[in-house]
Amino acid sequence: MPELPEVEALRAFLTHSCLGKTVARVELLAFASLKTYAPPLTALSGLEVEQVTRHGKFLCLEVGGMWLVWHLARAGWLTWREGLPDAPARPGKGPLALRMVFDDRTGFDLTEAGTQKRLAVYLVDDPSQVPGIAALGPDPLAAEFDQAALEAILARAGRAQLKGVLRDQRVLAGIGNAYSDEILHAAKLSPFKASNALSPDELGRLYDAVKSELASAIARSDGLAAYELKDAKRTNLRVHGRTGQACAVCGATIAEVAFADSSLQYCPGCQTGGKPLADRRLSRLLK
Repeated sequence: MPELPEVEALRAFLTHSCLGKTVARVELLAFASLKTYAPPLTALSGLEVEQVTRHGKFLCLEVGGMWLVWHLARAGWLTWREGLPDAPARPGKGPLALRMVFDDRTGFDLTEAGTQKRLAVYLVDDPSQVPGIAALGPDPLAAEFDQAALEAILARAGRAQLKGVLRDQRVLAGIGNAYSDEILHAAKLSPFKASNALSPDELGRLYDAVKSELASAIARSDGLAAYELKDAKRTNLRVHGRTGQACAVCGATIAEVAFADSSLQYCPGCQTGGKPLADRRLSRLLK
């Protein structure tokens, strides 16, 4: 799933690639992905791209005063295209959900792999009209997001586990499964530690990890083309997706806890004092 660093990199890429271009047409191939009906997508034809912004994991393209907004969900992605054909793409069973074509025949495709189709597209007068954006928590890279703000968030979360709090878009915008694993590893904190049970030192480590892990990921993505971002993310993850491998910090074997539709990875040596966390599929959680 694209998270804040990848979406921010896509924002920068699109700003460089399509700002000032005129929309020739927008083709909707996966009709269920469009969540609004007025204005129609055809209203964008002939209008100029004015800016590209990001809200959490949402990308927002301002075109002639209207906003095309999309969320790539778990299996969605953006592919930049050169020399697009004049003939519209045909709807089918493939991954193509939406295509935007500019007057110079460049453009981009929004695609979604897999059978669970959750990619969402909106055309609105203001991004705040998108329910998911309206409900977002603060952006962790915003200048006003300081350690006191994080402390207040964790206090309100009470006994909720850190992993879930970091992933909750209503609490913090943009952090998902992968970077929450990376942040907790960098902070040397168990994913199941209670949010309101952190010592001052642990709070400081967590805050520093949130800022540094996201900023570093964005810096690594600087200048990359859209098609390069996935590999750049995978290559630089230390614990997420690396079950069974040795931790680069302490050498312990990276472990996993699986859930119904996802999993998390952590280092027992760095994060839980050597104690494994029980897989919820098999037994109750070890405190």
